[in-house]
Amino acid sequence: MRILLAEDEPELATWLVKALGQNDFQVDWVNDGRMVRRSLKATRYDALILDLGLPSLDGHDVLSDLREADQRLPVLILTARDSLRERVDCLHAGADDFLAKPFDVAELEARLTALIRRARGQEHPRFACGPLGYDSATRQFKVHHEPLGLTPREHAVLRALIQHPGEPLSKRELLERVFSDEQDVHPEAIEVLIHRIRKRLENTPVRVTTLRGLGYLLELAP
Repeated sequence: MRILLAEDEPELATWLVKALGQNDFQVDWVNDGRMVRRSLKATRYDALILDLGLPSLDGHDVLSDLREADQRLPVLILTARDSLRERVDCLHAGADDFLAKPFDVAELEARLTALIRRARGQEHPRFACGPLGYDSATRQFKVHHEPLGLTPREHAVLRALIQHPGEPLSKRELLERVFSDEQDVHPEAIEVLIHRIRKRLENTPVRVTTLRGLGYLLELAP
């Protein structure tokens, strides 16, 4: 899952990028409120972690701008301003959740996962496409309740696809999710991984479809 973090404390932001990155989250960090809209135009994110005390454009203004533009990205407010009035104001303004500093990263991860599931109409912690399921708690794929053997990169690609039901993901988006820490990776690497995943799923009703000009889509065979 790809997250945009808007936080002006470098030490906290660096720690969060690393901590969330160890648990299936890819995090991009901006430290200025004006950068949020620009980042959202350039990249498709699954959720936004938003601090209220941002320079240039504070969190309240960022949230207001997003909702006025009908941007429905799930927003989790992460702030030291832990008052009842602040919580109520943020939720009324369109925030989806509110977590006060200091916090436990495990709770933040759980809240993010729940937000993203609800945004996609899924309340259960298991993402699914027919008999193929991914449990975000155990980080395991199963087909008909049997574990599906995947390499780490195959796992990352299939996880991105199953977490975006009905939405095609382009090669660029998959590259950014799978090879975020590597430079000069050729797009053909994604084609190879997609081919391998198709082989893993060939005896199931689940398939990865290529949509010309759009990308790849995980779906059930007709």
